[in-house]
Amino acid sequence: MDISYKKLWLMLVERNITPATLRKDLNIATGTMTKLRRNEEVALSVLLRICGYLGCNIGDICDAVIIKDFSPNHQFETLDSASMGEK
Repeated sequence: MDISYKKLWLMLVERNITPATLRKDLNIATGTMTKLRRNEEVALSVLLRICGYLGCNIGDICDAVIIKDFSPNHQFETLDSASMGEK
């Protein structure tokens, strides 16, 4: 299982907020921003600060993804409410 922050980057573009502005306004370490860009795990507290800043829920900025193929050409499937049996 991996994480994708694609929704975060799209939301920032929609709101005309640069990653540098986000980093400065929330005092996010440059290493943490690198992890976000690389779709690596970051502390939940960081994600919650971002959500507070953007006025959204955590699911609005990230997705859990299932790795179907462990070859160098990973294929990702996004988990959503329907696939998890939620209504």
